[in-house]
Parts: sequence; structure tokens; C-alpha cells
Amino acid sequence: MSPDDPFDDGVTARAVIAVDGTLTEWSEGARRLLGHTAEEVVGRPATELLADGAEPPRVEDGHRWSGTLALRHRDGRAVPVWVLAHRRPPDGPETTDWLAVAPPRGPRHGLPDDDPLVRGALRQSPCATMIYDEELRLRGVNDAMADLVGLPAERLLGLRPTDIGSRPQNRELEERLRQVLSTGRRQDMQTYMKAGGETRGPHAWLARMAPLTDAAGRVRGVCVTAHDFSDQYRSRERLQLVNEASVRIGSTLDVTRTAQELADVCVPALADFVSVDLLDPQEHGEESAGPPVPPVTLRRAAHRSVNPGSPEAVAEPGRTDRYPETSPQAASLSAGRTVVASGSEDDLERWLAWDPARFRRIREAGIHSTMSVPLQARGTTLGVAVFTRFRRPEPFTDDDVLLAEEVTARAAVCIDNARRYSRERETTLTLQRSLLPRTLPRTAAVEAASRYLPATRSGVGGDWFDVIPLSGMRVAMVVGDVVGHGIQASATMGRLRTAVRTLADIDLAPDELLTHLDDLVVRLSQESGGDAGTGEVGATCLYAVYDPVSRRCSLARAGHPLPLLAPPDGPPLRLDLPSGPPLGVGGLPFESVDVELREGSVLVFHTDGLLASRERDVDTSAQMVLEALSVPSGSLDETCDRVLRSLLPPGGSADDVALLLARTRGLPSSQVATWDIPADPSLVAPIRKQVVDQLERWGLVEATFTAELVVSELVTNAIRYGAPPIRLRLIHDAATLICEVSDTNHTAPHLRRAKTWDEGGRGLLLVAQLTQRWGSRHTAEGKTIWAELALVEEL
Repeated sequence: MSPDDPFDDGVTARAVIAVDGTLTEWSEGARRLLGHTAEEVVGRPATELLADGAEPPRVEDGHRWSGTLALRHRDGRAVPVWVLAHRRPPDGPETTDWLAVAPPRGPRHGLPDDDPLVRGALRQSPCATMIYDEELRLRGVNDAMADLVGLPAERLLGLRPTDIGSRPQNRELEERLRQVLSTGRRQDMQTYMKAGGETRGPHAWLARMAPLTDAAGRVRGVCVTAHDFSDQYRSRERLQLVNEASVRIGSTLDVTRTAQELADVCVPALADFVSVDLLDPQEHGEESAGPPVPPVTLRRAAHRSVNPGSPEAVAEPGRTDRYPETSPQAASLSAGRTVVASGSEDDLERWLAWDPARFRRIREAGIHSTMSVPLQARGTTLGVAVFTRFRRPEPFTDDDVLLAEEVTARAAVCIDNARRYSRERETTLTLQRSLLPRTLPRTAAVEAASRYLPATRSGVGGDWFDVIPLSGMRVAMVVGDVVGHGIQASATMGRLRTAVRTLADIDLAPDELLTHLDDLVVRLSQESGGDAGTGEVGATCLYAVYDPVSRRCSLARAGHPLPLLAPPDGPPLRLDLPSGPPLGVGGLPFESVDVELREGSVLVFHTDGLLASRERDVDTSAQMVLEALSVPSGSLDETCDRVLRSLLPPGGSADDVALLLARTRGLPSSQVATWDIPADPSLVAPIRKQVVDQLERWGLVEATFTAELVVSELVTNAIRYGAPPIRLRLIHDAATLICEVSDTNHTAPHLRRAKTWDEGGRGLLLVAQLTQRWGSRHTAEGKTIWAELALVEEL
């Protein structure tokens, strides 16, 4: 008969009993044994098959029962039958049922000892062995295998693997036996389970199945041998855990994440519950010298349990607790080594007596063994990892201690790296923020808003931005990005920002300023050991100067992303500027472009971190910025936030992001007065009179005296030392009055202190004392001397 029918082979008596005690299936072998047909017994209580006076069996372990029952034959007589019954796992959500099996009777299934098939297999097998025939019925079994199964050998004859047990391993074994019968090839099966006859915990088993053939080479049966390879299995598990720890632990430079990865790797491979508690870092970055002295204050960093929600945890992540000397945490930290406690030795009760609530919680969880391992790296104690078992019955062994120490040593190095990185990142971020402007200046030319976001993974970089007030109500705007990350990049950024402010103070054109800045970066690169263009120190930069009087903006860039422009009544667009080489290449020119802007236009400057993304290209990101800018908004801060939300992931950017928005303002022509000055000293007095009249029309009578003196000095100097044409311009807003005198001579005056016998030299000194600030700037036609008078005194 074919062995493919798992229930009815016509020989073995099988019956399925539902949980309510009724019969649901009845095999042909059962009919032959007791005479009842399936139609007569299915649906009726199984107890009706018991002979008069027979007691129903009592199942003690709830999963398997075996013994002899007195059953009632159809003709009324009592038949003693040895029955093996075991609970079958459900195929779905329905309640489990029971499979009852009686081995076949007769000489066909009780083979004599001189059977060559049985004799050869049992004699040649060095371990637990059993033999199945072509119908997958057990034909022979030695004592070693019977001891593992936990049933008498003579009671097993004629049964299939699924008759002996209903575990998934039995079904898999039966399926593999069929494959051996059909293909004639050997099969190996590995499993981790507790055999029926074992009183210890589960073991790792290797079942080796080999076909048994007759003289003609036909497959007549299968020989199965079982080998206990628990030692090799555990060694392989330990090696796998160590390898997994090296891959999974330390995936980020985040202390809490690393601690959680340690707990995740060890549950359930090594323990049923793992907690990681860390010492708080010492103040001012100092590391602890030697093991801590109890009582020890620890902060819960992470924990993990085999049970959802970690009900065994007595502290939530982030909570700080003090552990006395009797606690396992403090004991291992003070000793500087692993400490193991077992409930059988009353160590747990002694250790946990300091906290009755904690002890009660742990006892309720059924914890019977703990292992406390200190986290140490580079001579520093970082914290402690506590491993506990409650589901696994065996306590921690010496091999478990070695494994835990190996895994925690790797984790400790990663946690120490994360702490060092966090400390360095915090230092770098503090330096970076100290070098960036705390607030943007309020100017008459632009309304500005900015954002700076440090990188979340690669470390703080060298992005910066600035708004610099210039003479003549003008304003300079700059955004830059230093190559690299860390303290060195931040320090370089600070040097470049200072250089830009210094160069901007002498009113250089954007292309000239970038040329000087490029020379500085080349020198910095050479000082760091590189050559020009090697990239030891590099940066990109965009510099723009906006004049609210002419409403023109001059821009130049050095390898930096293009700026964007949002007109007051039109769609946003990208300004087309010559790229220019990055700073540090050296020897290549930069080019400025002038753009006329309407009042209310928004200029957008940013670094490449805003556009960089693994999910999209730069052009797509730039289009997303334009879409974010197209949404009407009266607040530049809201616009900044909307742009960042549109482009950056919730976890932050992989690179630094600097964003600067500036809404332009225009100065009305009514606030500007201009005169062309003839090169005649006798005309200075009429010019002073015109200035006084203009100030009266502006309502600035209180500034008349000072302005008259300043204008007189600047115009006289221009007539005496400059070259025509000479022009005087007055500009004012609510707080400042600016006097500018321009001529075509490129020689700029210098402030000096006149000696007693000098006839001149006191004019510019007088201007410097009367004005808020003064200076000169070179233009394409010559120079301009300017002075600012404060109209409102600062509080």
C-alpha cells in the first residue's frame, strides 16, 4: 500500500477525538481492530468504546498519554489495546483535537530477530536507530532510540512518525522519509527540541536518513539515526551571535540607539530580558578614573524582552536610579567583572533585598538567573548590561559568560565612540553657532530671515551665512560652504566669515572680494600641507551687494548653488549667474552680474545641503524650492520653515543646511538729494546753504550744524585733492543721515593727528568725531568718501 495517506493506511488503528470527547475520524485499521464502522462511531462519545468498568485515561502532562485500555468490540467482548494518544496542533484558529493510535497486530509487523533488514541496520548503527518500511511503518527500533522517544520499543512497531507525535518535527520527518523512498537519496534533518524521553532541556538533533535496498537495488525501507550535536549547535549559535553583534551594534553614532542594539541582539539568543544602564558622563568631558564606588547612579538607556511591552522592566528608558552595593549592577561595576546570580543559590534574594518592590516584580516574572556585565572601553567604565532568564529553564553557564563579555565589549567600544562623537559634535556645534550671527541686522535695504541646520549623521560642517551693512544704505549678503565636517571645517568657516566681513568693509565689488577670498583659501590650503587646487581646504561662496537707492543687486559666486528670486508678483525663478571656480582652486577669474530688483522681491541663498537627497536629483529639489516659494506668505520665517519642511526628511539632512532669505526694500527718491560740485573753493558756502535748506525740507533741523560741518570738510577736500567731476549726495532714513562726496581721483584720504605747527590735517579727525562712522570706497570712476550721522541716539 502507498504511504501517501497520512491517516488511513488500512492497517494501523487511528481515531481522532475532539476536545469535547466525540469521535470525528475513524480509520479502517480501527474497524478491523474493534469491528465498529466509521458510520457507527463518528459523532458519538469516545467513552462509549470503553469496556464495562474501564476507566477513561487521565492525561497528566496535557500533551501525550500511553497505556493499555479495555475497549469494547462490536460483538460485545472486551479487547485490551495499547493506545498512544497525543494532542495535535491546530491548522487554524479551531480548538486542538487528539489523535489516538494503536499499533498493528500480527507477525507481519513484529519482525523476528533474524530478519536481515532489521538485523543489519541495528547491528551496524552506532547510535539511536529506527527502520521504516516502504509504507513508512516502523519495522525496527533499538533501545537507544526507544529511550529518546520515551516509549517501549515493542509498542512503536507499525507506527508512522506522525503516529508517535504531532509536533512539526514529526511531520517534517515523515515528509523527508517519503522523499528518501521516492528518490533513493540520503536526507539530513536538523532540529532543536526536547525528545519525549528526555528529562533535561531541549537539545540539537541531527537525523540522518539513508535508503535500505535489497539485492536488486530496490529501495525497501529507510534507516534513521539520531545524533546529538548540541555542543556544535551552541558553538555555532555563539559564533552567529558574535557576528550579528559586529554587524548590528554600532550602526549609528548615537548612544541610546547603540545600547538598544545591544539589547536587541541578545534577546532571545542569549537571554529573555536584557537591560542596559549607563553612567552619566563626567562634567567638562572628564572620564571616570577606575570603577565607580557604590551607591551607583545609573540611567536606563535601553531594554528588551521576549514579551511584548517588556513587562519585566522596573525602570523606563531615561529614568535614573541609585543602586546600592548589594545590587547586581553595583556589584559588577565595583568588582570590574561579570557577576552571575542564580535563584537556586539564593543570590537573587540577597541582591534584591534592597528593593522589595523590584524583588516582587522580578519574582512575578519568574526570573531565576541573572548575569551582570560591566561595559568597559579604553580603560573607562561606561555602565552595565544585565541579562536575565525566566523562559529558558537553564541558568547561565561559563560559556554564556564568555559570550556576553564578548558582545558587551564590542558594544562598549561603540558606545564609547558614540559618546566621544557626541561630545565632539556638541563642541563643534557650539563653535559653529558661536561663529554664525546670533541675529541678523535690521537694515533699510532688506528684511532678512535665516536658518541653519547641522548634519544629523556626518557631523557639523562649515556652512555659514551673513548680512553685512555697507555704506550708502547698501547691504551685503553672503552664503558659503566649507568642504568637510568637524571642528576643522567650523574653524575654517570662522576665518572665512571674518575675512568676508573685513573685505566687505572696504567695499570691494563681489568679483574682487571672491578673488581675495580665493587667495586666502589657497594660503590656508598651503598651510595645511596641500597645494593650490588639491582640495586640502576648499569652499564655495555666493556674495551679493544690494543698493536700495538704485534697486540694483550685484552678485558673484564661486562654485556655489544658484540663488533664487521670488518677484513680488510673479513666479519664482533661478538667477542665471556665471559659476566661477570653487574657492581654493586659485588663478581663475570670477564674474559679477547686476540684476535690477523691484521692491518686495525675495532673494533666496542656500547651501547644497538643502538640495542634496538620495531620493531625487538636484534639479527636482530646486523645483521643490520654487514651489515652496510660490506659496504667498507675509513672513519670511514662515517661508524658511516651509522650504525646509518641503525638502528635508523628518530626521534631518545628511549635510549641513544654511538658508538665507532677503526681501528687498527701495529708498524713495524723495529721501535722496544729489548735487554736482564745480571745482571752485568759493562755491563751498553756497553748497552748505543748499544742504541746510534740504535738511529743513526733510525736517532734520537738529542735524543741520553737524551736517554742515561734515559737508564743508568733505567737499573742500574733494575740491582740493580730488579730480572733477565732483558729486555730493545726501541719503536719509528714520535713523541715519549719510553724506557722500565722490570724485574721479582714486587716492583715498587717511586719518592722521595734526601736529601743533601743521596748517591742516584736522578735517577728517573732526569728521570722525562728529559722525557715527565714516570711510571711503573705490568705484569704477574713482572713490567716494562717506560719513554717517545718527539721527536717533541709541538707548
